Amino acid sequence: MKAIAMRYDVTLTIESHYPAAVSDARQMLHVRPRDGFNQRVERVRLRLSPEPSEAVEERDFFGNPADHLAFAGGHRSLRIEMKARVVVGARPTRPEAGPTLADLAAQARSDHSLAPLAPAHFLGPSRMVDGTEAALPALGDELLGPGQQDAFDAVLGLAAGIKAAFRYSPGTTAIDTPLADVARTRSGVCQDFTHLSIALLRNRGVPAAYASGFLRTDPPPGQPRRAHADAMHAWFLAWLGTDAGWIGFDPTNGIVVGPDHILVAVGRDYADVAPISGVLVTAGPQSAGHSVDVVPVEEPRAEIQKAFTSGRL
Repeated sequence: MKAIAMRYDVTLTIESHYPAAVSDARQMLHVRPRDGFNQRVERVRLRLSPEPSEAVEERDFFGNPADHLAFAGGHRSLRIEMKARVVVGARPTRPEAGPTLADLAAQARSDHSLAPLAPAHFLGPSRMVDGTEAALPALGDELLGPGQQDAFDAVLGLAAGIKAAFRYSPGTTAIDTPLADVARTRSGVCQDFTHLSIALLRNRGVPAAYASGFLRTDPPPGQPRRAHADAMHAWFLAWLGTDAGWIGFDPTNGIVVGPDHILVAVGRDYADVAPISGVLVTAGPQSAGHSVDVVPVEEPRAEIQKAFTSGRL
């Protein structure tokens, strides 16, 4: 398949509304796209309303852009707008030769690095991926096979198997729905399918990470593109050995991650990379919503790829 690269203008808007004024809040955002994984951020801008009393931009442990905010004084709503221009290069496809699934687990055990994206951080239980549910080993046998097959083929088979066997059903789960319930009902959304994939891989000794970002969507044939039709999305990264490194797979769509996936953050699970997290002082339930636009910048793909690979971007 011919390698391609894409340049996008991305807009994310998150709005939260509170029934009573927020007297104090401290929050962390993971909304800016990150560099790396064959992706480069040309520019990014963050606008907040109201303006925070304190704002610190830094990189978290895993190298993701993170914004730490503090709000003093009452506000009844919060609006976050992130705009970025991002170049996504051709993502890795199938390695020419790779380990079996069983050999990959042995490689991961022998890697003693503690660098931020080292396999060791993505092997054990995390806050939202325990992986000890009784139903998971049988599901792993069904979707991953016995372990003697090529690791890339096995992990892609996992993603494709979840796409085929599970129903995408918004509103049937919450972010804290146990994986056992997702496995039993075989329904959920992208976060559920990603957490489930991570649990099945870690149970086999394969390092797996949670990836958050945006997905460009295409309108039905013959239909115009609608504003705000794109989506925040989640997928997983599997460590496929020292040579191949981390490769992304999308279990919601049953595919290898490609140039339509724009990466924001990488962590052990959703808790590490939630778009907005923290604490606030208010009363009553809040309401929140978001919209995403991923607009390709009209420029010949060959020129984008040339600029990307030459280091001009």
